[in-house]
Amino acid sequence: MSYVEYKDQEPQPLGESKEQQQGEESREQEAGRGPASIEILKKRAQELIDNINESRQKDHALMTNFRDSLKIKVSDLTEKLEERMYQLYNHHNKIIQEKLQEFTQKMAKISHLETELKQVCHTVETVYKDLCVQPEATTLEEQTHKDGEC
Repeated sequence: MSYVEYKDQEPQPLGESKEQQQGEESREQEAGRGPASIEILKKRAQELIDNINESRQKDHALMTNFRDSLKIKVSDLTEKLEERMYQLYNHHNKIIQEKLQEFTQKMAKISHLETELKQVCHTVETVYKDLCVQPEATTLEEQTHKDGEC
C-alpha cells in the first residue's frame, strides 16, 4: 500500500480486543483450565498490545497534526513567493515601459530628422539643377550624367 492509501486511515489495533480476551478468560475459568501465571502473562501481553495500539494512535494523531501544520506553512510560503514574484513583475514592467517610452521618442525624433533630411536633399537637388542649367545646349549623355549625380 502506498503512503496515499495509508494517510487517512486509523492505525489497526494489534492483537485481540479486551472483550475477546475477557470472554476467553471467563470460559477458561469456568472450565477450570490454566494456572494463574498464564492469566498473568495473558494480561501482561494484552497490556503491552494496548500500549502499542495507544502509541500508534498517538503517532497517527502526531502525523496528522504535522501534515496539517506543514500544509499551512507551505501555503504561507507559496503566498509570499507569489507576492514577491508579482512585485518583480511590476518592477520589470515599469522598466520596460520606460524603455518603450524612450524608444518611441527616439523613433519620433528619427522620423522628424528623416523628413528634414529629405527637405535638405530636395533643396540641394533644386540648387544643383539650377546651377547645372547652362544657356548652351547639352547632350543627352551629359544631362543624364548630371541628373544621376544628385
